[in-house]
Amino acid sequence: MLVLAFDTATPAVTAALHDGGRVLAEHTTIDARRHGELLVPTIERVLAEAGAALRDVTAIVAGSGPGPYTGLRVGLMTAQGLATTLGVPAYGICTLDAVAYGSGLAEPFLVATDARRKEVFWARYADMRTRLDGPFVDRPADVPVHGLPVVGAGAALYAEILGESDAPPYPYAGALAALAAERLAQGTPLDPPRPIYLRRPDAVVPGAPKRVTA
Repeated sequence: MLVLAFDTATPAVTAALHDGGRVLAEHTTIDARRHGELLVPTIERVLAEAGAALRDVTAIVAGSGPGPYTGLRVGLMTAQGLATTLGVPAYGICTLDAVAYGSGLAEPFLVATDARRKEVFWARYADMRTRLDGPFVDRPADVPVHGLPVVGAGAALYAEILGESDAPPYPYAGALAALAAERLAQGTPLDPPRPIYLRRPDAVVPGAPKRVTA
């Protein structure tokens, strides 16, 4: 097994390679505006650091969001393109699940990431592997924290509402790859690489021009 995983649903452009037992290489750049520019070089870097070739990869995994439309699309389209080229399966895993897995928590908690527009994407978990509810998008004040710890960049951004956390803020690809490898080894079905959109995209097809009359 050689799993190539990456995520572009947050400002973290992150990729990792996992052999079914451990993370062989991982690299992350925090840059919310350069997903398309950074992803392929990041993939090339982790392959080089692991001493592997792209043709050695047996599965592609991409974070499926929720996240901003443009950044999310970069990762998922790359996953589909690589899978088609290599003739290997491609899967999608909820980006919030990767944050949860990376937290290592064994008790109930919430994950919250920045959804912009003064909102957060969030979900509720029983432990690092088990999502109970979500994902949703809400204003921070409307998230039902109920005293639970909250992890993710959304918690850091709205600490006065959601509470501070020292858990990893982003869905680092090492956690995404490890979660995917674990589920594949257990025979747990994985979703196809399809985006989780909780909003409509900002860009829309313009309507017909208004008629101007004298």
